[in-house]
Amino acid sequence: MTLRSLLRWTAPLFLAASLHAHAQTTLRIGFQKSASLLTLQKSSGSLEKKLAPLGVSVKWVEFPAGPQLLEGLNVGAVDVGFVGEAPPIFAQAAGARFVYIGFDPAAPEAEAIVVPKDSTIKTVADLKGRKVALNKGSNVHYLLVKALEKQGLKPGDVQTVYLPPADARAAFERGAVDAWVIWDPFLAAVEQQSGARVLADGRGLVNNYAYYLAERGFAEKQPQVIQALFDDTQAQATWLKANIKAAAAVIAPLQGLAPEVVEKSLTRYQFGVKPLTPAVAAEQQKIADTFLALGLIPKPIRVAEALPGTAKVAEVAR
Repeated sequence: MTLRSLLRWTAPLFLAASLHAHAQTTLRIGFQKSASLLTLQKSSGSLEKKLAPLGVSVKWVEFPAGPQLLEGLNVGAVDVGFVGEAPPIFAQAAGARFVYIGFDPAAPEAEAIVVPKDSTIKTVADLKGRKVALNKGSNVHYLLVKALEKQGLKPGDVQTVYLPPADARAAFERGAVDAWVIWDPFLAAVEQQSGARVLADGRGLVNNYAYYLAERGFAEKQPQVIQALFDDTQAQATWLKANIKAAAAVIAPLQGLAPEVVEKSLTRYQFGVKPLTPAVAAEQQKIADTFLALGLIPKPIRVAEALPGTAKVAEVAR
């Protein structure tokens, strides 16, 4: 299955998009500075060059984390975004209008529960009754749930403190919280800079996929733009994986991190956008069902309803 097959559902709109190819359009991309591949794309200007023949400019809109990015997508501030597993679940439950258009391979090592190096906490079970910081609704929310579940604990057995990454690190380093659940490159940074100790990462617990999402109307009207985005993303991913040290040198100053920190984080991701498969969509549905059972979302959702095209909805729903 190719990326182009992912976009077949837009075939009836291809002619209309072609007729307007020379009309000026702006692709507004929501990204997080922690999203290394998109940060690399932004700095290289490669996407702007690829879209120029279509009369399309690019606007990069930065967000601190996935939930905030999804809100931006929902209110029309961006057209396309890149987030972890959990934010789309919360957004769909809140009625956000988006579609999944692609995903990055699993990266379970790129998120973890950490404690200070001198902490008396030795296992996830020791977190019972302790304060644990995380960004509400982010990918690490699901990691904490699954890690506690493996120890026979529930989310209510810990004191969850909801903080964005910068505030969470500050709280973690001054001892205001006992543990922090966080993703790369923030994970690599706190490991190398403060000696934080990993209690558990995602291996054996979660997949930690990352998703490309689009506002549904934009996806339907601009298939050529999305295809160009994916073509450029794949090219940048191929280069990054073959040149991790060089990529880290470019990305590090943009993320405000040391090159060795970024290099470590890059080794824990696979990169390379792929079309969403029924199996991956089914994994996303498991997260939604788990969050519903825990009362983290207010109503049941069907991930299939946020997939592009009725054929794919039927395929995943079976």
